[in-house]
Amino acid sequence: MNSRNLVKLFLTTLLIGGVTGGVVGFLARWSEFKPYFSSFEISAILSTFLWLFGVGLIFSVISQAGFFAYLTIHRFGLGIFKSASLWNAVQLVLILFVVFDLVYLRYLNFGSGEGISSYIVLALVVLAAALITAFFKMKQTNKQSFIPAMFFMVVATVLEWVPVLSSNDEGWLYFMLFPLLVCNAYQLLVLSKLIDRSQKELASKKTRMQTKAKGKKLKAGELGK
Repeated sequence: MNSRNLVKLFLTTLLIGGVTGGVVGFLARWSEFKPYFSSFEISAILSTFLWLFGVGLIFSVISQAGFFAYLTIHRFGLGIFKSASLWNAVQLVLILFVVFDLVYLRYLNFGSGEGISSYIVLALVVLAAALITAFFKMKQTNKQSFIPAMFFMVVATVLEWVPVLSSNDEGWLYFMLFPLLVCNAYQLLVLSKLIDRSQKELASKKTRMQTKAKGKKLKAGELGK
């Protein structure tokens, strides 16, 4: 990917994270911000949105760091296991392990006196987003990309989500989760398009340079006659 498309990916993901954070922040913490809307306090609503937008930018940066870390890990995995199918099998095992931990370990730490259903629902939200994103990624590329996409959407998202998971504040759980999911899904789905565009731009630039070089040679030949 060339630098122009890399910068575009960074900025668009940053914007998506900020906007998602601003919108989801109001919804996830509605009980806290509802009085602003009830009394129609425009200044309070705008200042709160800007704050939520800024936090969303931070979530976006975390998502992007996780994405580029995964791209590196994916290449290492393919190199170590020497087989895409074997590496996919390892990733599938890790997905199951992380989902189990997301439900069971959180329930052990925070679920005293309450049912496990809310913990299962949260894991299902992550799985549903991962399945949808992986399906579209598979349609874009090939069947081999389904498990890696699932792995990134589940494992990377949960790891990026750990700071809030450890506090178990419901408002913050959803506030951070959805910007991470949206940013991760966007990066995963737009990557192949940006790579194709970069290759076309590189080929076009190469063609222009070759044409220019040929023009200079023809001009030099004419001057030499």
